Amino acid sequence: MDTHVFVLVLFAAACHAGWNAFLKIKLEPFSAMALIAIVSALVVLPVIPFLGVPVAAAWPWLIASVVFHLGYFIGLTEAYRTGDMGQVYPIARGSAPLMTAIAGTFLVGEAIGLRGWLGILVLVSGVFLLSLRGGRNLHFDKRAVAFALFTAVTICGYSIVDGIGARTAGNAHVYTVWLFLLDGLMMLTFVLLRRGTPVLGEFASFWKTGLIGGALSLAAYWIAIWAMTVAPIALVAALRETSVLFAAAIAVIVLKEPLQRPRIIAAVMIVAGLVLIRLQ
Repeated sequence: MDTHVFVLVLFAAACHAGWNAFLKIKLEPFSAMALIAIVSALVVLPVIPFLGVPVAAAWPWLIASVVFHLGYFIGLTEAYRTGDMGQVYPIARGSAPLMTAIAGTFLVGEAIGLRGWLGILVLVSGVFLLSLRGGRNLHFDKRAVAFALFTAVTICGYSIVDGIGARTAGNAHVYTVWLFLLDGLMMLTFVLLRRGTPVLGEFASFWKTGLIGGALSLAAYWIAIWAMTVAPIALVAALRETSVLFAAAIAVIVLKEPLQRPRIIAAVMIVAGLVLIRLQ
């Protein structure tokens, strides 16, 4: 993987951890997720006339991605209802890269090599270790863990779909802006059906927070989609999971969750996995 791609995906991982932290604002979790998605759609709206419309072959992938993203939004917010960020986030994000590597190998036919596989396995092991006693509870909340694992499946799904979709579109930027627009419309419709029009008043009270979270979300995934058109999907998906390090720092410093020894050991393992992936 080229150095500039590697560095940009790490930056995207930091952005991803940042917008996940904004889900802890004083809004109902799904509404917070919807606000971020809607704001992201508003941000890309002025760009669309300059980029045009994706080719017809890309639309089935866009539609499939919107479905996977809806599942992701529901799974992640339900996990956050009862689980700490320091526990839920690593499980949700840690299971996904291994699933994506397997799917990428058998469905996309991508060969990532021995170092790539070792890097993914070491990184994933570090991510799972990071989830051990990661939150305030000394044991897993079964409901939170179940939704976190469901979220991992949806992450694998949209990673593969968007990697193929962006390549099919022939332009990652066109694909990305339309994906965020469709995601925003989908989330607006869903949250209005779920919460009714009063939720719009809540959105107005948190528009500044939503703007920051939306911008971080847009930057994080825009970079990732572009990277999946120039590098193996599995390696990009694995690199994105370094966001757990940034999330752990946010959880400890901002959300006041406890810092424990497994997090330190896990950080070393994740860095080792990064080195192996970079050498691939």
